[in-house]
Amino acid sequence: MKKFLFLIAACFISLSVEAQIKNVVLQAAGLTCAMCSNAIHQSLKTLSFVDEVKPDLERSAFTITFKSQSIVDFDAMKKKVEDAGFTVASFEVGARFSSLQPEQGKPVLFDRVWLQFINTDKELLDGNRRFNIVDKGYLSSRRYKEYAKKGNLPTASQGKRVYGALLLK
Repeated sequence: MKKFLFLIAACFISLSVEAQIKNVVLQAAGLTCAMCSNAIHQSLKTLSFVDEVKPDLERSAFTITFKSQSIVDFDAMKKKVEDAGFTVASFEVGARFSSLQPEQGKPVLFDRVWLQFINTDKELLDGNRRFNIVDKGYLSSRRYKEYAKKGNLPTASQGKRVYGALLLK
């Protein structure tokens, strides 16, 4: 019986490692100096699921990697940037997919995050891919308005937080 339970646990762990959010490249707006970058850097490091934050001063961007088996919270990262006095200009997610096939306009659960892809329909997502979060507050207001005009951004679905996602080619 113990061997059976161990086997089930090992399968579950291997599946969760297969499909996961690997990193986020967050570009902030409003940074004017190294001290601004440092304020965001220090703020992001306080999140319990964050493993490492690497700043890129030239692009006003931060590459954020996550602790193994942690639950990644996009809203918490955005809030940390805003609490430091800045806004998010872009939010690019690097993920490893394992045979996910999203349908246009339908939310899918991926690594404990609900996503609705706006530019793919039944494309099989497998391996390492990148996508942008296109919700309000996760990109410039001009770009958000462009996506909102098209009318295919998600809304809360049965009380779930669903993020609009734009698959990068």
